[in-house]
Amino acid sequence: MNIEIISIAKKEKSIYDPLYKELEKMISRFAKVKNREIFTKEITKAHTISQKAAQEVYTKVLAPCIGKDFCVTLHPDGKLIDSFEFSKLLNDKLSIKFFIGGAYGFEESFLKKSDSVVSLGRITMSHKVAKAVLLEQIYRGFSILSNHPYHK
Repeated sequence: MNIEIISIAKKEKSIYDPLYKELEKMISRFAKVKNREIFTKEITKAHTISQKAAQEVYTKVLAPCIGKDFCVTLHPDGKLIDSFEFSKLLNDKLSIKFFIGGAYGFEESFLKKSDSVVSLGRITMSHKVAKAVLLEQIYRGFSILSNHPYHK
């Protein structure tokens, strides 16, 4: 299985990088993980204009990525699911993409193009923390599907 995590974020070193690497290594028994961070000059400019402008640019830059594989968008207003429901998102897929939005979230039109819209919780977290939580849940989901004791 191939998993791609696409986020609206600046490419920069982070204190979370070792955690990402460790989680990706754990996941590698089940799937290949690719991370892609996108932050164009157009996004930077849109952030100075308005929330609506930023969301429109997010949709524009992510449009080529959505629709080809099973697409899951992380959004605060998405469906709250537990780890067992999350594992079902991974089950029987050859390729899956996860989208983490920028500071202003996603347009409704982008959410409608997603196969699933889920929430990691009602609290606001940075995209870097969200990515760490997402990677852990991916590993936990595979552990559930393979009856590995990690999820207990």
